[in-house]
Amino acid sequence: MDEYRFLITEFEDSMSKAIRLQQLLQEIRLHTPPVTADTLAAAMAVSERTIYRDIQTLRASGAVIEGEAGYGFTLIEDPAMPPQVFKREEIEALVLGLREVQAVADPALAKAAEHALAKLHASLPPRLKGYLKHSVLHAKRFSARPVITVDVSQLREAAWLERAIDISYIDAKGATSSRRIYPLSIVYMDEALVLVAHCCLRKETRVFRLDRLQHVEISNESFHPKRVPMLAKAMKELMKG
Repeated sequence: MDEYRFLITEFEDSMSKAIRLQQLLQEIRLHTPPVTADTLAAAMAVSERTIYRDIQTLRASGAVIEGEAGYGFTLIEDPAMPPQVFKREEIEALVLGLREVQAVADPALAKAAEHALAKLHASLPPRLKGYLKHSVLHAKRFSARPVITVDVSQLREAAWLERAIDISYIDAKGATSSRRIYPLSIVYMDEALVLVAHCCLRKETRVFRLDRLQHVEISNESFHPKRVPMLAKAMKELMKG
């Protein structure tokens, strides 16, 4: 039994280290090189000694990381990212799309876009990295959308899980209502973000502005596997309207 527990502990430790190494690679990708050990240590909440040790482990596994203590580190060749070949216009399209997400999305999704850009940069061969780093395209919103007080990531999660949510909503006339809905899709419109959903109260597709949502609670009711066909039907109805 003791030997079994030892093996389990050893396995968990190895998994923890593997996750930490992947996190370290991602932090090096995210920072402007050369990135110092103290910066990496602060980002990962570990000691600088751990950073130095893990960098040696990454180098031994095939990562080409230039630099040394006191100077900083630069990831030259990323073993986790096989080289990707894109045309310049394809890179610009990806950069513009991800920067638009960073500009308009909720904090969790904006952070995911930042990480995706870092991974994209890491996966490009050297001759194409400049197209991403020095792209001529940028995304900027000059008019602010109405303030959203609910957690948008919670709405996204409910839609993916196909779980009904209970909401409190204020309509355009200022009237407040409570209802249960099936969240289908979040649409980023010019003036506001809206949630396309099936309203259980009205038994039909409705569009709810996220800035008018006062309260959101995910229920235990599942509407799986109805989201995809319901969304297709809803979008057809909205296009007609």
